[in-house]
Amino acid sequence: MREFLLPDLGEGLEEAEIVDWHVTEGDHVVVDQPLVSVETDKAVVEVPSPWSGRIVRLFGAKGDVVKVGAPLVAFADTVEEDAGTVVGELDRGGQGPLKVVAPTEPVGGGRLRVLPAVRALARKLDVDLNLVQATGPDGTITRADVERAARSLVDAGPPEALRGMRRAMAQRMAAAHAEVVPAGVTDEADIDDWAPGEDVTIRLLRAIAAACKAEPSLNAWYDAGAGERRLLSRIDIGIAVDTGDGLIVPVLRDVGGRAAGDLRAGLDQLRADAAARSIPLEELRGATITLSNFGMIGGRFASLVVVPPQVAIIGAGRVDRRVMVHGGQPAVRRVLPLSLTFDHRVVTGGEAARFLVALKSDLDLAS
Repeated sequence: MREFLLPDLGEGLEEAEIVDWHVTEGDHVVVDQPLVSVETDKAVVEVPSPWSGRIVRLFGAKGDVVKVGAPLVAFADTVEEDAGTVVGELDRGGQGPLKVVAPTEPVGGGRLRVLPAVRALARKLDVDLNLVQATGPDGTITRADVERAARSLVDAGPPEALRGMRRAMAQRMAAAHAEVVPAGVTDEADIDDWAPGEDVTIRLLRAIAAACKAEPSLNAWYDAGAGERRLLSRIDIGIAVDTGDGLIVPVLRDVGGRAAGDLRAGLDQLRADAAARSIPLEELRGATITLSNFGMIGGRFASLVVVPPQVAIIGAGRVDRRVMVHGGQPAVRRVLPLSLTFDHRVVTGGEAARFLVALKSDLDLAS
């Protein structure tokens, strides 16, 4: 006699209630034939037979609660069949996927629609179900979905553990995503009247300083635990620097109180130190607002990430030419795309809009 135990139904479930038996003692069943319907806190699912054989005992009656790992069915004369399946396999010889009845949450509600056999297959193939695209009915993840994801992982090569700067970046971004309530506004600055060779980054830094003075609420820190906002008088701008090892954000101090030449010298030094990985730790702390000049690489607008305790980040896109009205007439002008992401827990839409207007107004000015 061979006992079939109630399989792991996934996501920490410890037990299930028997809804209905589809077989009786003495029946002969084949692999993947439905044995019983059980109800979890998510759905009613059919549990298929793992073997072909004769049923000699059913453990439990309708309405009984069975623990995961407890005996469910006892078999005699079992036959091993290489059907390429595991307990609860979805693929039933062309009969379609096993039925998932009345799930209590829609797809995207935080729980995956996946039967125990497919979950077991995913564990066997080392596939993260959260990364699998579901193609089954009502968003159910099927065996084919898991196998396709596994093949993609093989094609992609071995996983690489994040270390150093990339690991720190992943942790910071995850923490920021979990805490901040982001919102954004965008605009374009007309920079066609700038002198040839104008230093875009320095103009951006000085314009941010002007905008912070016009709308101080974005040059601030927010302590969510204490529910306290601190408006800051000095403007210390974090400069997002792209390196081969990941993103690093050194801080350029007192931007509002320094001349353009001094800012350029300080910026060059920060970037050199960042590239050499020799930047002092204190120069990575204490930014009051951040600039990402991603347009130096490419792109026009962006949804940026605010890193607490800051409440805002400005992005500058790729300078381009486009037709716009200037002096009442159509004209081709050089424009600088601007993106502002702010923490809507602390900053209002009006404050963000006023900040962006002040930023754009300063950049619109001729050199």
